[in-house]
Amino acid sequence: MRKPNTRMIRINDELQRELANIIRTEVKDPRINKMTSVIKVETTSDLKYCKAFVSILGNDEEKAGVMQGLKNASGFIRHLLAERVNLRNTPEILFKLDDSVEYAIKMDRLIKEISSEGGSGNDQ
Repeated sequence: MRKPNTRMIRINDELQRELANIIRTEVKDPRINKMTSVIKVETTSDLKYCKAFVSILGNDEEKAGVMQGLKNASGFIRHLLAERVNLRNTPEILFKLDDSVEYAIKMDRLIKEISSEGGSGNDQ
């Protein structure tokens, strides 16, 4: 796998910033809650496709609703992205669920539980 060049890094950062802003302010779908964050964006080198990794706080049913809402609104989001980001081709957006933030919170909680149990009780 090739190392991404600085141009692609800048494009990914700009797309991530604008996607987050559009989702937060422009999309009016009631399924998409305010706890939806764009974690990372990966764009193909030909700028045809863009994977947007989103983190959603909520249960599985809420996550499924948000993902469906994003999928349904992807054309509208792409249209707004084309207006805001100056690219020759505006990539087609594929939304992917990213559970890494929730996983990190869960692991942190487990580590704290284990460390609090290990620190108490085993004195002889």
